[in-house]
Amino acid sequence: MSTQPLSAVVLESRFAQELGELSVPWRADDVADPRLLVLNEPLAAELGLDPEWLQSAEGVRLLIGNLVPQGAVPVAQAYSGHQFGWYAPSLGDGRALLLGELVDAGGRRRDLHLKGIGRTPFARGADGLAAVGPMLREYVLSEAMHALGVPTTRSLAVVATGRQVRRESLLPGAVLARVASSHLRVGTFQYARATGDIDLLRRLADHAVARHHPGAAGAEHPHLALFEAVVAAQASLVARWMLLGFVHGVMNTDNTTVSGETIDYGPCAFLDAFDPAAVYSSVDRGGRYAFRNQPVAAQWNLARLAEAMLPLLHEDQDRAVSLAEEALEAFPRQYSAAWSAGMRAKLGLPQDLDDDVASSLVDDLLVLLQQDRVDWTAFFRALGGTARTGAHAARDLLLDRRGFDTWAERWRAVGPDPEAMDRVNPVYIPRNHLVEEALSAAVEGDLDPLGRLLEAVTAPYDERPGLERCAAGPPEDFGPYTTYCGT
Repeated sequence: MSTQPLSAVVLESRFAQELGELSVPWRADDVADPRLLVLNEPLAAELGLDPEWLQSAEGVRLLIGNLVPQGAVPVAQAYSGHQFGWYAPSLGDGRALLLGELVDAGGRRRDLHLKGIGRTPFARGADGLAAVGPMLREYVLSEAMHALGVPTTRSLAVVATGRQVRRESLLPGAVLARVASSHLRVGTFQYARATGDIDLLRRLADHAVARHHPGAAGAEHPHLALFEAVVAAQASLVARWMLLGFVHGVMNTDNTTVSGETIDYGPCAFLDAFDPAAVYSSVDRGGRYAFRNQPVAAQWNLARLAEAMLPLLHEDQDRAVSLAEEALEAFPRQYSAAWSAGMRAKLGLPQDLDDDVASSLVDDLLVLLQQDRVDWTAFFRALGGTARTGAHAARDLLLDRRGFDTWAERWRAVGPDPEAMDRVNPVYIPRNHLVEEALSAAVEGDLDPLGRLLEAVTAPYDERPGLERCAAGPPEDFGPYTTYCGT
């Protein structure tokens, strides 16, 4: 029996205290009969929270914001954003609260953030609520991304509210408790710049340096060093997405973090068939954030960050623009280096292999995979077996088997390392059809499919008996696949 009292939960409010102009104190809607659906017990322990206590009535009330530790100041955060290229000056947490900040077992400061708590001053006419399905989607996707080694927000819990949420139909409501190293976004800087208060902009930048990029504090020009660090973090992040076949779907500036963590798992998906033009978002009608466009979109978002930060880069605007452009020009190089290193690892190529040889192998393989719309995840995992024993599982995924044989002869000649390949090529990802199946069952009250899927995707590189279905591609009648924002 847990004995952790609420008084043992220490939630600090440094963001609210240091940057009060960027938030509004607020409280979550009262929920009469909350019910815990899923709890991330390892993450809870990492945060210094007793998992058993979080499952109690008092703990569940904390997870929905109805019970707040003494001294904590829950706030809805303000930010702007370019949404599909169009600037919205006042967005903010329309249905979310920053409950406070925890210092975890490793000494890292992390936000505890609640999504679906009801309308806030930033709701803009929306109901401020969230449904069970989308909140469980974020839980599954974010925890899978964490297990895959991708920087991301984490999911602590999903709690059913017992309240109906009206979307296309009436859906059961829920609150998601998520954890991040912070919720500072490009849009946060855009909002601060739009106020015209340069002191506020400077304090925000200093807060970001202290929170995420402390090495910048010792640089000759700390704010320029901050911008350079964010550019590098985003280049690395998007390369990881691309290597795993992940399509974010809503790469707006309010979903681009200063920390370099993935945030917002709304209309997102993993590739089944390899298609550079893949779009899964119902709202991305022009394909702005298609799979192949993600690096370009990230650099565009970083240019908006540069614009917001110009007054901090130099008092002379022309010089500030020059410094920003020079820093931004590093993005394509950094992204290309991360992508190339990742593809070499996926193919198990020796470290000393000539770059031109490696690039040729990668480029020629991508042509084969695209023309035959090959299952991205299954192919690379099976390719390890080809390197190990000559197994045909990877070859059998292609129609152009003669083309594959020609390519594979060149590839095997360089001596690929199958063990190294298995460390970076997952067996299990959140397969789109399995995610939908698990969410549909959960909405009807059956959490078993969700549990099986989580078992697979939270240990994605370890092949295990009984999980064969979680490794298989979609049935032929699945698709075309579309995902939605959930608002």
